[in-house]
Amino acid sequence: MAESEAVESRQASSSVPRWIIAVIIVFAFVITALGFTQYRMSQELAAWRQEVGSNFQTLAETNTNLESEVTDLKGDMQATTEKLGLTEKQLANARAVARRLRKEQQEAAQQLAAQLEAQQSQLAEVSGEVTEVQNEVAETQGTLSETRNRLEGVVGDLGVQSGLVARNHEELEELRRRGERDYFEFDLARSKQYSRVGAISVRVNKVDVKRNKYTVTLLVNDKVIEKKEKTLLEPVQFYLPDSRYLLELVVFEMQKNRIGGYLSAPKELAMRTPTG
Repeated sequence: MAESEAVESRQASSSVPRWIIAVIIVFAFVITALGFTQYRMSQELAAWRQEVGSNFQTLAETNTNLESEVTDLKGDMQATTEKLGLTEKQLANARAVARRLRKEQQEAAQQLAAQLEAQQSQLAEVSGEVTEVQNEVAETQGTLSETRNRLEGVVGDLGVQSGLVARNHEELEELRRRGERDYFEFDLARSKQYSRVGAISVRVNKVDVKRNKYTVTLLVNDKVIEKKEKTLLEPVQFYLPDSRYLLELVVFEMQKNRIGGYLSAPKELAMRTPTG
């Protein structure tokens, strides 16, 4: 009987599938592996906790040291501030003085700039006036040069070579500037009376504008000299009685019953135009 039960038991055991056995084996391996991994992680976590604790302690000690140093520095700064109290006041005064000086310097620079600008404006204005004057001088010089070129020397009515003859007031002024003779300008109307010109008297008898001719009577040291049918710009020549000095009368302007021109005399006579 017992023998038969053993046989049945072996038959039942041999009837368990092999895959179940394999699963059981794998499951056991996984559990073993997980247990090992959990153990290793617990060890590492314990080591990390120990390291963190050590670092925290180090930081706490460092913080304590820093607080001590800050306290010392505050004490040193307070002591230094007390010692430098007077110096800071002086420094504040010095800064105030520096700001005032800087402001004054800026104001002075602005005033100087304004003065320079005004002076430059005046200089520009003066330069403009100088340029204008230079232009006027150049124009006057050109006119004088042209006048000098136009002055002519001719032979008078006595056949004597005359000096330069002026054909208008401007050319007469040029002759005066030369200073070679004395010149007395006149503007005379036709009249029965004599008019004083230099050291002589002149009376206009006739004026022919169409023909540019005129007739005058000269009174020279009580001597009467008549000059008939004389032409415009012709030097009318005559001598002072009992002298070698030649005088010339030139008419350069002619109107109806009126003539204008000048009397030329040697400087040696020092002639003057009487008044009245």
